[in-house]
Amino acid sequence: MATNITDPIFHDEAKALAHIEASRWNSTPHCGHCGSLKVRRLAGKMVGYFQCNDCREKFTIRTGTIMERSHIPLHKWLLAMHLMAASKKGMSAKQMERMLGVTYKSAWFLCHRIREAMEGAAPQGPLGGPGEIVEADETYVGGKAKNRAFRAPAPKKPVVALVQHEGNVKSFHVANVTAKNVRPLLVAHVDRSSHLITDESPIYTRVGREFAAHSTVNHSAGQYVTHGGLKHTNTVEGFFSIFKRGVIGTYHHMSEAHLGRYCAEFDLRYNTRSMTDGERAAVILKGGEGRRLTYRRADKLAA
Repeated sequence: MATNITDPIFHDEAKALAHIEASRWNSTPHCGHCGSLKVRRLAGKMVGYFQCNDCREKFTIRTGTIMERSHIPLHKWLLAMHLMAASKKGMSAKQMERMLGVTYKSAWFLCHRIREAMEGAAPQGPLGGPGEIVEADETYVGGKAKNRAFRAPAPKKPVVALVQHEGNVKSFHVANVTAKNVRPLLVAHVDRSSHLITDESPIYTRVGREFAAHSTVNHSAGQYVTHGGLKHTNTVEGFFSIFKRGVIGTYHHMSEAHLGRYCAEFDLRYNTRSMTDGERAAVILKGGEGRRLTYRRADKLAA
C-alpha cells in the first residue's frame, strides 16, 4: 500500500477498488460466498459487483471482509487503515471522524473493525523456542484518581503481555491477574522450551517450572537487570510504555469490553515495527479478509 496520503487510492474510489481487488484476489476473483472461481464481473451500473456461476450469489470485494455491508467508501477505508498503521500511539475515533468526514458513530465502528483486522493479522504459533527468551509482565491501564471529579478509585484494567527478545508481542486483557488466569496464557502462547523471565510476582512461580528456565528480577529491591544485562523485563515494559502513552495521549479511556482489540492494535504495530507504514497497512488489509464484526455485536459489548 502507498505510504503517501496524497496517493490516489486514498481519494479516488475506482483506484481504491482496483487496489483492494489486487490485494485480495491478485487478478483471480473468487466468490465471497462459496469460494468458486467461476465468477463474472457485472457490467453497467453494478460497478464492483460479481456473480458466481455456481451458487448464483452476487458479491463484491467487501464480501467476507471487515468492510462487508459498510457504506463508507473504499478509499476512506484505505485511508483509515493507513492512519491507524502510521500512528504509533493510535488514532481516536473523534480524530478519524474529522479527517474522514464521517459521523462519530461510523468512525467508532470503523476503528473497531480495523482493530478486528489487526487481530486477524496476528502471528500464529507460540512465542519463543529453544534458546529463546520470553518476558512476561502485567500492568494496569486506566485513568488516575486525581483526574476524577470525586477522586474515586480509578477503574484500572489489567493487561498481561508476553514479549520475545527481538521478536513479537502478544498482550491480553484478563479479568484478574492471578496464577490461575495467567497460566493458560503462558502455556498456550509461549513454547515451553523457552527461557521465561518475569518479575518476582508469585503468580509466575509455579508456571515458571513448566519452562526450560525461569529467571526473575526483583523490582521491589531495585533490581532491574541481572547476569550482565541478559536477564530483565525491560522489553515488555517498553511495550507497556507505548501502550500507556496511547491511553494517556490518544484514547484517554478504553472500554473493558473492547480492551482486547486495543491490545491487538498495539501488538500489530509492535510486531511490524521493521515495516514501513504502507507495508503495515497492507498487512492490516489482508488481516481483514475472512473476518466480520457487526455493529450489533460491537455495540452490545460496549453496553
